[in-house]
Amino acid sequence: MEYEKLGVFYLGKEYDLAAGEMDEAPILYDSRDLTTHGICIGMTGSGKTGLAISLLEEAAIDGVPIIAIDPKGDLGNMLLTFPDLAPEDFEPWVDPAAAQRKGQTTAEYAKGRADLWRNGLASWDQDGARIQRLRDKVDLNIYTPGSSQGRPLAVLRSFDPPTGDRANNRDARQNLIDGAVNGLLALLQIDADPLRSREYLLLCRIVDHAWSEGRSLPLGDLIRQIQSPPFEKIGVFDLESFYPEKERFELALSVNGVLASPGFEAWLDGDPLEIPRLLRSPDGKPRVSILSIAHLSETERMFFVTLLLNEVLSWVRTQPGTSSLRAIIYMDEIYGYFPPTANPPSKQPMLTLLKQARAHGVGVLLSTQNPVDLDYKGLSNTGTWFIGRLQTERDKLRVLEGLEGADGGGMFDRQRMEQVLAGLGSRVFLMHNVHDDGPVIFHTRWAMSFLSGPMTLPQIASLSTRESEATAPAKGKARKKKKQAKKSTRAASALTETSARPMLAPGIEERFLRPTRPAPAGTRVLYRPGVTGTFRLHFVRASAKLDEWREVDVLLPLAGSSDKPLWDGLLSAPGGSIDGDPSPNDGFTFGAVGKIDAKGLKGLEKELRDHLYRERNVPIWKCKRFRLTSSPGEDHETFLGRVQHAAREKRDEQLAKLEERYKKKLATIEDRIRKAERRLEKENEDVDRARSASRWSIGTSLIGALFGKRLSGVRSAARSTRKTSKEKQDVRRAEEVLEEQQEKFAAMEEEFRDKVSDLELDAEDLPDVDETLVRPRKSDISSRIFCVAWVPHAEDPNGHSQPLIEGSK
Repeated sequence: MEYEKLGVFYLGKEYDLAAGEMDEAPILYDSRDLTTHGICIGMTGSGKTGLAISLLEEAAIDGVPIIAIDPKGDLGNMLLTFPDLAPEDFEPWVDPAAAQRKGQTTAEYAKGRADLWRNGLASWDQDGARIQRLRDKVDLNIYTPGSSQGRPLAVLRSFDPPTGDRANNRDARQNLIDGAVNGLLALLQIDADPLRSREYLLLCRIVDHAWSEGRSLPLGDLIRQIQSPPFEKIGVFDLESFYPEKERFELALSVNGVLASPGFEAWLDGDPLEIPRLLRSPDGKPRVSILSIAHLSETERMFFVTLLLNEVLSWVRTQPGTSSLRAIIYMDEIYGYFPPTANPPSKQPMLTLLKQARAHGVGVLLSTQNPVDLDYKGLSNTGTWFIGRLQTERDKLRVLEGLEGADGGGMFDRQRMEQVLAGLGSRVFLMHNVHDDGPVIFHTRWAMSFLSGPMTLPQIASLSTRESEATAPAKGKARKKKKQAKKSTRAASALTETSARPMLAPGIEERFLRPTRPAPAGTRVLYRPGVTGTFRLHFVRASAKLDEWREVDVLLPLAGSSDKPLWDGLLSAPGGSIDGDPSPNDGFTFGAVGKIDAKGLKGLEKELRDHLYRERNVPIWKCKRFRLTSSPGEDHETFLGRVQHAAREKRDEQLAKLEERYKKKLATIEDRIRKAERRLEKENEDVDRARSASRWSIGTSLIGALFGKRLSGVRSAARSTRKTSKEKQDVRRAEEVLEEQQEKFAAMEEEFRDKVSDLELDAEDLPDVDETLVRPRKSDISSRIFCVAWVPHAEDPNGHSQPLIEGSK
């Protein structure tokens, strides 16, 4: 198909505004142009959502990962892609009320929708095979932060310290701190000035203090440290003068109120809010991650968007520079998050992204139906404007102002733009791209996704269930493992408890771990025995430039009345996240503990050292083709993303060279064609003159013969006829030359398309990635502390218990 080209997005066809009809020329948007960002503006009914979804579909087909923020619930439609275009696929998503209004059953109405979509796609030279290509190319996901319906995101795990490159990048770390604190203050409805707000400065200092030591900061610890900060000064002021204890207690109460609010646990559960995971699946496949926030309140939306944008900004700053499109960040309705005068917490990270992300190949695409509520000065760096039908004259004036500002000193024709904007209709857009010679008016293509309208949470939940069915075998294994862990927990739960604190052998240190999550209602709290230690592991591999020390806290539960460890329950977390107090909390009962002496504790410590040597490793990945090696702390998804982007950069570089080479060759042949056309035109003119001269000579000869003249005129006429015949032969030769050059041009075009096709196949075939597991140096494994740990649990009336601390297997 003509529009299926490398690195271009098929958006629609050119539109003649005066004639009110489409041309056949497709609008192909260069993906690299989106690195200078884009804005899509249009009133309700203009086709703005359809255009945005079509652009995202094209990016997905091209293998570009996408994070899409969805405040209205429309973007979930991207998961409604049905390659078979069968009525039964459409039926669950059609509106029964619409069917009833038409006097049809839901099935009949669904068939009509399916036929409409099939015919609509065909009219734009698309079909089910292209839809299947879209689904094969990317991993489509929809997340519902702050809700247990759908696929939740563990948003408040953002209080975990950054890892990898971001851990050593001060700017990236500060972005994360700003996002976490600003988001939390937005949730508390506190308008925080970063230079004057005591709440902001105190919370930033607390988070920074924990992260500088490599420790996580659970919300429970945050509340305690608001009351008793681990420092005595903020700036040059002592803590009490800057923020008195009584007022800090009020802030702690506010944070605790959020923590105790109904439904707050939904912010803690689910996939972690990590940008590399939102952009790529564990096997490196590009993702389209739709973050649906329509179900949240305004303050919750601001909280989430602020956190997300700062996470994106922090990630962007760790990416190398590139001119190829690495990823797209799209927000469907920017109204309220990027205003011209107010300064909500989301504005600064968005403004910074627009200024800085282009250098790292990250394109920001924004959309709105309220142009008067956008900061056009902030959008001055936006390279592409898609403008549809506008509602008011005020909207048109603001758009013209923004276009003139984004023109960059070009020849902006305001009067013509006013006329164009006044004539735009449904699905007809003006594209003003600074990379093109001038503005283009086009009609948007038919979206491959079924545009059913905004989705409800139950619909999103059913979509998430449908999309997860393909991974059911893997999830089955996870459930089996979880079931085994629960079985071990229930076995431990069956052991006897006592309200008295057990006595340990002399010389054994013990700690009482602090709960990091509240106990569910209707449960009792108790301590269960285990051992905990902080181990230092040294990973060295010179060829990968790996020389890294990692400190890990390990918690190993014990089987209650014996000192046998429960290896199934082994937990670990980085950098001091398992901490403890010397005394127990009130209200806890105690599980039984076996006889543990100093010798037994030493033996357990040795077992754990051996276990860490065998089981802990740092994976190193290599791609020989692009000479890439994973960096210390870089996960598999991120490295695969780097490999895929390297392949994309190589593809774009080869395509640019190919275009340049064939552009010169085709230009040479075009020049020959023009010369041949001029020669043919001249020869045709010569034939016409010769034919006219021949007719005149023959005519005058015949007249002369009638009046008894000499026959020399007849011989002259014969010469004219022979000359005409020669001129006709010259025309035939000129036509042959022209035809030969046209055939060469067509052959050259075909050769170019074949090479582009080969290039596309090469780009699809990603190179092999080899994995090497680096174990820690056994002689370097050391422990800073090793002692008995009392782990807080919550037990329900059925005897099932769960730990009240966080950790990972």
